[in-house]
Amino acid sequence: MKSYRKELWFNINKRRQFVNITKEIEKALLESGVREGLILVNAMHITASVFINDDESGLHGDYEEWLEKLAPHEPINRYLHNRTGEDNADAHLKRQIMGREVVVAITEGKMDLGPWEQIFYGEFDGGRRKRALIKIIGS
Repeated sequence: MKSYRKELWFNINKRRQFVNITKEIEKALLESGVREGLILVNAMHITASVFINDDESGLHGDYEEWLEKLAPHEPINRYLHNRTGEDNADAHLKRQIMGREVVVAITEGKMDLGPWEQIFYGEFDGGRRKRALIKIIGS
């Protein structure tokens, strides 16, 4: 069995943003040489997410609106976590909703994704360098 690890680094200047990372993961899969196995992709920050969905701007706007209704950023004093001097409690909650990671099957050297499925890194507390992990195992 082979094992391959790669980190993707992000410099996101906005507080929240969704980044399509499907091509970078496909490149890592090619680099790994794995033809049958699994890919794990996870956010390595507690205020970020990795998820699978459609790459459609209206949907991304809907996510923004929906997440802000569920866990509004302001007023920041509404959250106990922010009493420690932070202002990102909402980002922790948004990450919990959107998820930490995805696992995708590999068949014949390609990811088994549905016709509209893409993989995204979701940032909810941007402004500093962050990363996601790609771990590929198989043969």
